[in-house]
Amino acid sequence: MDVSALRRPDIYRINTVIDCAPGGAGTLAEFYSKLLGWDYSHPAGGGWAAITAPEGTVYAFQEVDEYAPPVWPWEADKPGQMLHLDFWVAAEDLEPMIAWAESLGARLTPVQYFHSSRTMLDPAGHPFCIDTDAPEPEAAPDENA
Repeated sequence: MDVSALRRPDIYRINTVIDCAPGGAGTLAEFYSKLLGWDYSHPAGGGWAAITAPEGTVYAFQEVDEYAPPVWPWEADKPGQMLHLDFWVAAEDLEPMIAWAESLGARLTPVQYFHSSRTMLDPAGHPFCIDTDAPEPEAAPDENA
């Protein structure tokens, strides 16, 4: 095949699809719809549900029979995250956004690596981050140096 004659067709939409356990698509669609303020555009049915942003971005949630939630932070021989979502807010909105996410069923992970962001788990156990552009404090000097 002569690839020089090929033309890449235009991609008119990219959806992000997130796996979950059977019965969980509606729960995740409702959670993210409320968290982000997006339209719950495709109610749960047939093993999936979806939400749509005002500008058209779609997050779909797909039920998978053998779904196992990712483990974060990573552990040997456990399913790790394959992707995660980052949601950026103003620094002064970090704590209010965490409280909002928790009110919808999210939970903070026990391990946090940054002061300017927080890693959380959605109701199905997927990690996501609430991030800010706030600078990280400088590390304390090593007393043994």
